Amino acid sequence: MAINDDLQAHLQGGLTTLARAWAVTRGDGVTFGFTDHDRALSFDGITFSADSGLTAGALDQATGLSVDNTEALGILNHAAVTEADIEAGRYDGAEVVAWLVNWAAPDQRMVLFRGTIGEITRSGGAFRAELRGLSEALNRPMGRIYQKPCTAVLGDKTCKVDVGQPGYCLNIEVEDVENEQVFRWSSLAGFDPGWFQRGRLEVLSGAGKGLTGPIKGDRFEDGARVVDLWHPLRAAIQTGDTVKLMAGCDKRFETCRLKFLNHLNYQGFPDIPGEDWMMSYPRKDGQNSGGSLR
Repeated sequence: MAINDDLQAHLQGGLTTLARAWAVTRGDGVTFGFTDHDRALSFDGITFSADSGLTAGALDQATGLSVDNTEALGILNHAAVTEADIEAGRYDGAEVVAWLVNWAAPDQRMVLFRGTIGEITRSGGAFRAELRGLSEALNRPMGRIYQKPCTAVLGDKTCKVDVGQPGYCLNIEVEDVENEQVFRWSSLAGFDPGWFQRGRLEVLSGAGKGLTGPIKGDRFEDGARVVDLWHPLRAAIQTGDTVKLMAGCDKRFETCRLKFLNHLNYQGFPDIPGEDWMMSYPRKDGQNSGGSLR
């Protein structure tokens, strides 16, 4: 990491006034600052709180593409990291920047670590957060898969469908919710049953604002339209909260062509033979013209 001349001179002076500071930016855009100094610090437009009880573990760094990692320990409190926010998943994958800073002159600082939050554990009113370096992203498998279903995520840069356009999303107030997982409405006019299956529900207001969940089913049941998620949202959802329902895709070529008019961007291989064809053998009867296998 680069170090400025003033901080280098301070470190070489023998008597130092050093502290560590962390900035955590969640997926919803909220940023928190923490420091292990006994007073708050401010720089880069962020106030780094000193009352969080946050401390750092040893930073493990290596050359090459090995993943840098460390951990942070802190106290759960109402003003910073709360148990409810951790339970709701608001810190999952949050971006982290850690500095070594001269608390007597905060402009003298250097970045020690950049990365994301991995696994978080909590007990006894405290939390322990694993911090993973930027090279962690290189552990993800890359490349195309030779298969019939589409490999794109609906709305991403390879799919190119605008899921925000009318007909593919709906903002609606919650009428009835059970266990933060099953939502019921008297009507979702204009949308056929199953339209939102395999889609996504996003909470736009209330205690669960910013949380999302994948939709398992979309059906009529006892005169009501029922949308249920694969797992409960990890925050209280109330009647009157606003949610956004986004259309789903089952990754089939027919769905891409008929539902989204997007077959030119289909990222699968719909015409590859199936396993039955690979196990076939010559026969005297039947159609043996060598024509289409579809």
